[in-house]
Amino acid sequence: MSSGKSNRPIRVLVADDSALARELICAILNSEPGMNVVGEAADGLEAVSKVLALKPDLVTMDIEMPVLGGHEAIERIMAQFPLPILVITAQSGVRAAFTAVSKGAMAVVEKPDISMESAQNLVNKVRMLSNLDIHAYMAAKSRKGEKPQGPPPVPKTTRENVNIIAIAASIGGPQAIYAILSRLPANFPTPILIAQHIADGFTPGMVEWLKSATPLRVCEMRHGDRLSPGTVHINPAEFSVTAIRQETLILKGRDGKEPYHPSCDALLRSVAQAYRERSAGLILSGMGRDGVEGMRAIKSTGGVTIAQDAKSSVVYGMNRLAVEGGYVGKVIPLNQIPAELVRLAGAKEEYA
Repeated sequence: MSSGKSNRPIRVLVADDSALARELICAILNSEPGMNVVGEAADGLEAVSKVLALKPDLVTMDIEMPVLGGHEAIERIMAQFPLPILVITAQSGVRAAFTAVSKGAMAVVEKPDISMESAQNLVNKVRMLSNLDIHAYMAAKSRKGEKPQGPPPVPKTTRENVNIIAIAASIGGPQAIYAILSRLPANFPTPILIAQHIADGFTPGMVEWLKSATPLRVCEMRHGDRLSPGTVHINPAEFSVTAIRQETLILKGRDGKEPYHPSCDALLRSVAQAYRERSAGLILSGMGRDGVEGMRAIKSTGGVTIAQDAKSSVVYGMNRLAVEGGYVGKVIPLNQIPAELVRLAGAKEEYA
C-alpha cells in the first residue's frame, strides 16, 4: 500500500523522555538518505502539540513519558491527526507497548543500540510504516468492531472439521489476532499456532497482552511442547517451527537466510506436512510475501485456506499475494473470521 507521498524525505517526530535515546534515534534517522527528523518531544503532551504543529509523516513514541503518557498521547494523535506511530521501547516495557497497539500504534520495536544491525532494523521499520496509507488503516480499524449480521450457525460436526489452525501475520497482525481471539469461546477445541513477525525478546510481552483478550490459554512455543486443545501457541521470533511430530513441536534456531522472524512459511509448511487435509491456514494483514508458500503447502495437501480481506487489513500485502497465487479458498473480512474458525473447529457452542 502506498501513501501517495512524493519523493520528498520522510519527516519524523521523535518522542522519548530520555535525551540520550532521542539523540541516538535522531542520529540514526538523520544519517539515512531520504529521512529527516523534524522535531523532538520529551513528554507525551509535547508530542501531541508538535504533531499538530509540524505534521510529520511518522512518529516514534516511547510509552513511559511524563506529563502525558504514551498511551494517552497515541490516542490523542490518532483522534486529531492520524499518522503512523512506531512504538520504540525497552524489552522491560513491551507489555505496555502492545497495549499501545490497541490505542492505534502500528508496530513495536526495541530501542536501538549503536550496532549497525539495530540501526538498520529501525530504519527499515520507519521506511516501511511511512509508506502505509493511513486513511485506509483508519477505515480498516473502524470496521474491526463491526458485528456479523446475525449469529452464524455453528454445527457440532462438519465435514470440514480441522485438527489444527495456523495463523500467519505481520504489520496489522497484532490488532487482528487480538480481535479474533477475543471472540473465540472458552471451549474452542482446536490448537491454534501463530507466527507474527516481531522483534527478538518481544514474544512474552505479546503473549501477556493477548491473554487479556481471550479465555483460551495463550503461551509461547517451546521445543518439545505438546499441542493442546483450545491453546494458542505463539511462535517466538528467535526460533522456527521445522516440524510437528505426534502433536509435538520441533523448533530450531532460525535460518540466517530467513528475512522474517519468526518464519510464517516454516510454521505453515510444518502444519501442512503433519496434518494435511485436517489443517487450516489463515493469512492476515502484513507486508512482504512470508506465508504465501506456506499457504500453498496447506492447500496442496487438501487443507482449508483463508485470507483476511483487503478492506479490513492494515496492509493488504502477504494475504493479497496468497490470494493472487490461487492458494486461498475463502477471503473474508476480519469480523467474520472468528465464526469461520469456530465452524471449522466444530465447537459445540455458538460464539458470542
